[in-house]
Parts: sequence; C-alpha cells; structure tokens
Amino acid sequence: MPSRKIINDPVYGFITIDDELILKIIAHPYYQRLRRIHQMAMALLVYPGAVHTRLHHSLGAYHLMRNALHELKNKGVEITPAEEQGAKIAILLHDIGHGPFSHALENVLLEKMHHEAISLELMKELNKHFDGQLQMALDIFTNEYPKKFLHQLVSGQLDVDRMDYLTRDSFFSGVSEGVIGYDRILKMLTVHNGELMVEEKGIYSIEKFLVSRRLMYWQVYLHKTVVCAEQMLVRIIKRAKQIKAVTPMPFNQVINEPAGSLSLEQFCTLDDYDVMAAIKGWCNHEDKILSFLSRGILNRELLKVKYYSEPIEKKWIEEKTAEAMQKMNITAEEASWLVFTGIASGSTYNFEDERINILFKDGSVKDISAVDDPLIGKNLGGKIKKYYFCYLR
Repeated sequence: MPSRKIINDPVYGFITIDDELILKIIAHPYYQRLRRIHQMAMALLVYPGAVHTRLHHSLGAYHLMRNALHELKNKGVEITPAEEQGAKIAILLHDIGHGPFSHALENVLLEKMHHEAISLELMKELNKHFDGQLQMALDIFTNEYPKKFLHQLVSGQLDVDRMDYLTRDSFFSGVSEGVIGYDRILKMLTVHNGELMVEEKGIYSIEKFLVSRRLMYWQVYLHKTVVCAEQMLVRIIKRAKQIKAVTPMPFNQVINEPAGSLSLEQFCTLDDYDVMAAIKGWCNHEDKILSFLSRGILNRELLKVKYYSEPIEKKWIEEKTAEAMQKMNITAEEASWLVFTGIASGSTYNFEDERINILFKDGSVKDISAVDDPLIGKNLGGKIKKYYFCYLR
C-alpha cells in the first residue's frame, strides 16, 4: 500500500503527500531544520503574527506545485510520473539552503554564499543519500531539464514559490493587500512551445498578483521598521565578528573562525535559536555597541528610522553622529554603527529580464505589459528606491 499522509495547513487546509521518497526527504534533518528558520525574519517585530517558518512555506509551495501539475495534465500537457515527482521535490527543497533569519542575514553569516547555492549543494548531498533518486529534481532546479516550464514553476516570474509566500505572508501578517487569487492563476496556467504561459482569461488575476506583490514589499518586507530591525541584526553579527565576541558552539565558529571553514553538516546545525541565544548573551557584553544593539533587538528598543525620497544630507548624519557620541560616550567610529543610511529598493515588474507571457485565443503571445490598456506598463514598471536613515532615539 503506498505511503500517504495529510498535513493540516492553516492557509490551504489539507496538504496531501502520497510519495514515499518525498516523505523520507521531509523526515530528513536537513529539511526539519526549516522548522527553526523564520520565513519573514524581523517582520515579526512589526506584525506579531508573522512567526511562520520556512517549513510552512516549502510545504505550501509543494501543495501549489501539486495543484499546478494537476491542472496542466488535465489540459493535455505531457508530464510523466518521474517529472511530477522531480518538480515536487525541487520546489520542496528550493529554500533548504536558507540560514538563520533567512534573507536578513544572507551573505553576512557566510560571506559570498547565497541560499540558492547552498540549496543546490544540500540537494546534491541528499541525492547521494537517496542513491541518485533526486537527479530529476536537480535537473529541474538548475534548468537543465528539457521541459523548461517545469523549472519556471519552481523559479520564474509566476512560480509557485511567489504564489505561496505572498499568500502565506499576507495570512500571517494580517495584511490583506497581499491576498492573490492563486487558485484562479493555477487554473489559467498553460504550456505553449514548451514554456509556461497564462491563458487570456487570466490577465486580470496576473495584474492583481503583481499589484499585491508591490504592496506587500512596501507595506511588509520593506516596511521602514522591518528594514531598521534587520539592519540592526546585521550590525550585531558584523560587530561580533569584528571584536571576536564569544558565543556557544556551533555559532561561535561562524563568528570567530575564517569564512569558508564551516562545512555543510555544520551549517545545517545553525538556526534562528543559535542567533537569538547569542544575542541574549551579548546583551551584557562589555562592548557598548554590541550590547546596545543586542538589547535593542531582544527588547524591541529599535533605532529611530525614517524614509526619504532623496539621499540623506551629510550634515544630518554628522548631527546625529555627534548626538550619539555625546549620549553614549563613544567614539565617532563606534557611533557609525548606530547612525547610518542606506537604500531600500523593489521592482514590481522588470521589463528587461522578466516575462509573464499571455497566450491569446488566436495563438498570439504577448508580454503582460503589452496587453491592451496594461496596468503594469503604465504604473508598475521599473524600480522604486527609497533612502532610509537610522539613528539613536
């Protein structure tokens, strides 16, 4: 009798897993670590409900992939059982390489290592562990498999990854602007000339998807307080590395040993709890900057933050730096950890390298930005940039 389990998900209801190999992958410690990685990092300091994990998201993306493949097969698209299994595994493991606090600490804990590269290495290790049964998933994940639409479902402008994180992050944060018609979009998907496209009837659902994505970025992911908290978190790690602050293993190895010395096995022992345990310990550190930032994150005593449409004037930075130096009796170099500026940017739709193609009834194909009276072309093209300024209250 084939293995079959159901998982009760707060967003989609019951998620069915009826593949023995996939059940074994989910049970593996590499995958179970995702229970201990928050999906939205410091957003929980603004939206208290945003405490869901990478495991929640990966299971949700798996569920949407399962539904998408079902819809495509019903439309006559040829997808073999092996291809179906490979696509499901690829999406299930697409984020397995995320480190503690996901994007917030990417390229900070492990320099010059992005989660996609780590995900690929972990998938290769799992492929060895499962005697080569993940090769199809690897080929789909790396876009080396001939059927391009399978990779586009995993990683593309309209992939099930984005559909889930918008839906799930909206649900847990309570921000209704992020709600998308994911079920309608899935039913409108089709394959034409080997590529994933959307039927003409789905144009408005796609435009709503892109609008929701923009709203979620500026209302949630790039909310000024979230950006400030994540920048404080980054500075905690960088300061700890600079002064060689001691913390229990295995996290101590990340802080005090040369970059690149951490093995995959050791990386997979790290999670949000290691970082928070270190921050709790550093709250009483003798270094004023490390202890101040650590207490700020632990107790939600954050720096003041403002967004501006233009670069911050040098005199403002100098004024706030002088205030911090006087208030905390610190040097100008130390004050630079507490008074800083940067850029937050996001684009809804990049016309140069991103495409969502619409398949019309007459067989013609147009990019979503080229349809008649396009909402995307008029209002949502290009990148929006804001300048943030963080300083001592």
